[in-house]
Amino acid sequence: FASLSNKENMELVEISSSRSFKKGETIYRAGDEGGTLFVLYTGRAKLYRLTAAGKEQVLRLVEPGEFIGELSLFSSLPLTDNAQALEDTTMCVLQGQRLKTLMAKYPSIAFKVMDELSRRLEKAENRIEDISLSSVTKRVAGALLELSEGKQEFSLPMTKGDLASQLGMTQETLSRKLSTLQEEGLILLKGHRKVIIQNKSELEATSLEE
Repeated sequence: FASLSNKENMELVEISSSRSFKKGETIYRAGDEGGTLFVLYTGRAKLYRLTAAGKEQVLRLVEPGEFIGELSLFSSLPLTDNAQALEDTTMCVLQGQRLKTLMAKYPSIAFKVMDELSRRLEKAENRIEDISLSSVTKRVAGALLELSEGKQEFSLPMTKGDLASQLGMTQETLSRKLSTLQEEGLILLKGHRKVIIQNKSELEATSLEE
């Protein structure tokens, strides 16, 4: 909500509280009562769902400034996904009914939520298209470029298992593709999570292959 006015932010603060979660701690579970908006202040979290067989499907990574739990604000249905802290995390928790009252008073708050939901929907549609139509190598290359945020050296913000789940592949497949990209001189892997991009132009070309 960085684009809101000072007055709007002050009123948001009045209806919010702060909660801290340790690494690995559950923020909420599917089936929990909704009606609360969680805004990530510090740390990282992941959203995921469990299949009937108990397999975890990672939906997205949650970064500081992003919010979760918003869909339950507009329906009486319980939460449909699970949220877990990937590291020590602080959340600002906003009461749903009071937030909706503020949205009516300040339409800019509602527009901010709608804007975020629109961008999130677009990313979800692109992710579905990638999983359906793109090769495994293209998906991995694209994910590395996105996670690098323009830096040559970076650390994966989640485990390889979580990243593989988000990309619609097994961890073994992801590990093989990372090893292949390293053998081809496009990246260098250091430790469990550190990645160094050695040939960015070739990695970009790989991410755009048909």
